Amino acid sequence: MTDFQSQYADVNDIRSHYVSVGQGRLIMFVHGFPEFWYEWEKQLVEFGRDHQAVAPDMRGYNLSSKPAEVDKYHINNLIEDLRALAEYLGHAKCIMVAHDWGGAVAWSVAMRHPELLEKLIIVNSPHPAVFARELLSNPDQQQASQYMLLLRSTEAERVLSENNYARLMDVLVQFGSKWELSEEKRLKYIEAWSRPGALTGSLNYYRASPLYPPTSEADEEKIGGILDLPQEMFEVKVPTLVIWGEQDRALLTGNLDGLEDYIADLTIKRIPDGTHWVIHEQPELVNSLIRDFIE
Repeated sequence: MTDFQSQYADVNDIRSHYVSVGQGRLIMFVHGFPEFWYEWEKQLVEFGRDHQAVAPDMRGYNLSSKPAEVDKYHINNLIEDLRALAEYLGHAKCIMVAHDWGGAVAWSVAMRHPELLEKLIIVNSPHPAVFARELLSNPDQQQASQYMLLLRSTEAERVLSENNYARLMDVLVQFGSKWELSEEKRLKYIEAWSRPGALTGSLNYYRASPLYPPTSEADEEKIGGILDLPQEMFEVKVPTLVIWGEQDRALLTGNLDGLEDYIADLTIKRIPDGTHWVIHEQPELVNSLIRDFIE
């Protein structure tokens, strides 16, 4: 049994819970919605053999602090949480691996703090400028992202928690997943979602974000304003691997088009039969792609 160390760091005005395995260079795994550190169980085992492999609970999730205010989930706070955690762990640089919402934050870490990252690995998480373009101009992506409007709404907590979190459990399979959730894992997820403030914390990522399918001209102008920003703001200057399950029903493959405009050193690995949850479906393949890239 791998020795998972459950620990806490007081950083950036929150208490950040993380799990750490092994010693050596830091490789940090950043989860998405609606998961928690446990998303990366198989990666922690693999990369903890020759690195310090760390998976935090993002703010708002599981055992980390859960501020109630939406503005506490602004991207600036989320970036600083990860930067400050790496510093707390005593590392000047790290490899960052991230999925879904964790990827959204990791892209921003790479743009603003390239000095922190040796390499960046993104799994099914769109680059913000490309995603803005797709939300503005691709009807298929607009349709695929409609679920975000529910997650931003005041009804979200009630809808997702009904019947012992049945709808939230559906999220883990509704995007075409081929992932079999054992009863033990189901209970772990429900336990994490049931912690006071955790559901609101996770939903506040969507509420704080400027990126969602536009429902008005004002929304379109706001998203268009992102695309009017200077391109260099969105450039990633660290070697980047993007792993993409092509059967993702929420984040379509159009999000890969034009990525090379923002990333000088880019590798894309498409997994034709993978879904949004490819990390769980094909962990050995994901691990081998990560290992090939970092070595």
